Amino acid sequence: MYKKILVPMALDHGISPKTLEIARILAAGKGEIVALHVYEAPRGSVAAYLDDATVNAAIERAKDELRDKTAGLDGVTPVMVTGHTYRSIIEYAEDHDIDCIVMGSHRPGFSDYLLGSTAARVVRHAPCAVHVYRSS
Repeated sequence: MYKKILVPMALDHGISPKTLEIARILAAGKGEIVALHVYEAPRGSVAAYLDDATVNAAIERAKDELRDKTAGLDGVTPVMVTGHTYRSIIEYAEDHDIDCIVMGSHRPGFSDYLLGSTAARVVRHAPCAVHVYRSS
């Protein structure tokens, strides 16, 4: 159905097995699946208290966790980028000819109606189809 599917993965949410399963179905055994984790570097005053070694160690831990979560999944390529989550997802989709994004979402809280969740922002700005899985 889709040739190149992007599955953004928050490593701490536990939704990724379901979204990867959905991506496999949508790829119909023929498409490529990219599991993307966006590492958001500490900003502002927090960054002032962290040395480069600490930040680099955190990035390496995130890379290892992404590799662990995708190990043994045929046709899934793990990719990690650093940046702002929703902007990085959109930029990756644009730069790599992604034709579908499959991502998880939580039930919206009050702040999501004011600011918008990551999934909502991706849906509004994506250059391709977006399938959102909401866990119960």
